[in-house]
Amino acid sequence: MNDRLKALADAGVSIWLDDLSRHRLNSGNLKSLIDENSVSGVTTNPTIFAAALTHGADYEEQLREVGDVDVTKAIQELTSADVRNACDLFKDIYNSSAGYDGRVSIEVEPGLANDTQGTIDQAQALYDLVDRENVLIKIPATKPGLPAITEAISRGISVNVTLIFSVDRYREVMDAYLTGLEKAAEAGRDLSTIHSVASFFISRVDTEIDKRLTQAGRDDLKGKAAIANAQVALAAFDEVFGGERFKALEAKGANKQRPLWASTGTKDPSLPDTLYVSDLVAEGVVNTMPEKTMQAFADHGEVGTSIQGSGEEGQKVLDEVEKAGVDLADVYKVLEDEGVQKFVVSWDELVESVKTAQANAK
Repeated sequence: MNDRLKALADAGVSIWLDDLSRHRLNSGNLKSLIDENSVSGVTTNPTIFAAALTHGADYEEQLREVGDVDVTKAIQELTSADVRNACDLFKDIYNSSAGYDGRVSIEVEPGLANDTQGTIDQAQALYDLVDRENVLIKIPATKPGLPAITEAISRGISVNVTLIFSVDRYREVMDAYLTGLEKAAEAGRDLSTIHSVASFFISRVDTEIDKRLTQAGRDDLKGKAAIANAQVALAAFDEVFGGERFKALEAKGANKQRPLWASTGTKDPSLPDTLYVSDLVAEGVVNTMPEKTMQAFADHGEVGTSIQGSGEEGQKVLDEVEKAGVDLADVYKVLEDEGVQKFVVSWDELVESVKTAQANAK
């Protein structure tokens, strides 16, 4: 067991791998990461599966079994099989952590980001297709995604809310989750079986803001906004889930919607490669990392001071960024729009990869 990653886990951070492929499953690589690197969950997205499908040999047999079906159906069959097998691999962790860890995420089609009913329908379809308690259905935190989150939670579907950039939208996400729990309680569901994480994106925030800070001549503030944003988000989490509304649900068995730090690989080579791990430590959060970032932390990462209770400090940094002339509202809108579009592009690449693989499998 790697001592540095174990120390991170012991500090209360759940370490999830931001990658999944059939090769990882079949080679035993994922199992070794669980055993040696304290990995307790996996997240996926269309970009990850597009990369996995480029190595089509791992999927040829199933493609032949699936046959000449609609490409979207083929993608769902391929990806859900990987997610189902990963869920089985994590089942012991899921059971021992009472459902908090041992989770594997699968995302609704990104083209549905502005289609509430389409998102609801596909969330239900993916949940039924994977057919494992420890699956998380990823739904984007777009405005049309919010009611879809509420509906999925009300049905007892555990959700990973993705593409959160602003604290204001994060508050709306928490509200959507609590509303879903309230509806689930009214329907007589067992709230203890419903879980959720809220994926707050990190490095992309610095990438966009730092570009604008350079234009404003304020390089002294670069590399600070993303962590400050997370500090403020964690303070909002503490406020909402320490409040009376959640306490009433908690008395009925409800679980907190855990903050998840996503996009934690540094994009700027001038920043430490473990920055968004070492500086985002807090009890009860999830950090989902690309393997490159995980291995960097395993090699030389240090567990930093907990950011619990540092919301005011983070807000001061964001205030300074705004005073420097950066329009944060515009930053968050640009990032959300770009985030959806990047996943749409990856989905299109995935479609083409599967079409090619289907042709080769004939």
